[in-house]
Amino acid sequence: MPDYRRILFIKPSSLGDIVHAMPALLAIRLAHPSATITWLVKRQWSDLVERIEGVDRVWPLAPGLGGWLSEVPGLREQRFDVAIDLQGLFRSAAMGWICGAPHRVGFANAREGSPWFYTRRVSVPTVEIHAVDRYLSVAQALGAGIGEKPEFRFRIRQSDREEVDRLLNQAGLTPGANWVAINVSARWPTKRWPAASFAAAADLIQDAGLGAVVFIGGPDEQGDVAAVKALMKTSAIDMTGATTVGLLPALLHKARLFITNDSGPMHIAAAVGTPVVALFGPTSATRTGPYGAGHRVLTGQVPCSPCFSRSCRNPVTLECLHKVSPEQVMAAVRAQLISRVASR
Repeated sequence: MPDYRRILFIKPSSLGDIVHAMPALLAIRLAHPSATITWLVKRQWSDLVERIEGVDRVWPLAPGLGGWLSEVPGLREQRFDVAIDLQGLFRSAAMGWICGAPHRVGFANAREGSPWFYTRRVSVPTVEIHAVDRYLSVAQALGAGIGEKPEFRFRIRQSDREEVDRLLNQAGLTPGANWVAINVSARWPTKRWPAASFAAAADLIQDAGLGAVVFIGGPDEQGDVAAVKALMKTSAIDMTGATTVGLLPALLHKARLFITNDSGPMHIAAAVGTPVVALFGPTSATRTGPYGAGHRVLTGQVPCSPCFSRSCRNPVTLECLHKVSPEQVMAAVRAQLISRVASR
């Protein structure tokens, strides 16, 4: 196995994909303990990558092609031994080549002609494999050992924990109170469970005394949360836009449970060990579901799912999600909480 000293890890986006890449990064770190590992990432996610164990340096990218190209001179100065491209697109693969890394590794079936830039192409036998395991195959090809249980390790700072406690207290949650986090949004409209269903599920949880409902999300998701709150009969806590992406590991680690669409925060919750109840429609839980045991995925059983489409062509719009009822979510929540108590 080559003794790489300077490793460029290319995974610029998106939030969930970055979390998926964590076990591969850690495996490579353990295989090359003396190496300096630099993670190339879009600036909007850099705060999260700074909290990933095994990363020595975070190299943020500004938006657009100009943002990528402006970093080339500085990256070339690092004289990387190997570039590991887990993004698998023309721009990410070309960056490894332009930066002068003599060894460049990526997937044999990567898109946009990116395999032409690799000196080593890693084959994946099937598309029906979780993204975490697919990324781990690259680490394994580089000689890294793969354990029975892939690990996600965040460096959650004490200052993060204190800031989350402050924000929760400010929102009205007393220390030690039980609360359930809910994320109602997703990048694709076709991934979103109906607002009325989220509202009904949140009411059921609070009426049953299972904990306070806390809505989370980014500033651009405040409208989605407002639509859900307007349909609720009980009052919920709204922390949408109150936290940065870097605080999500500390925040979700404190939650009793997380209910969510297929989204980036779902993967952070699973990574920090918080039980997840996830709503899946057009996407595949086999490929991108919450990783590991102890999570529950709910989806309507319709022939066209998963379609992997951002627009629904089913005569019954979003039937795959609309067929999941608030009562089913409530049953999954109860089962998760019972299971968690029993495992202690």
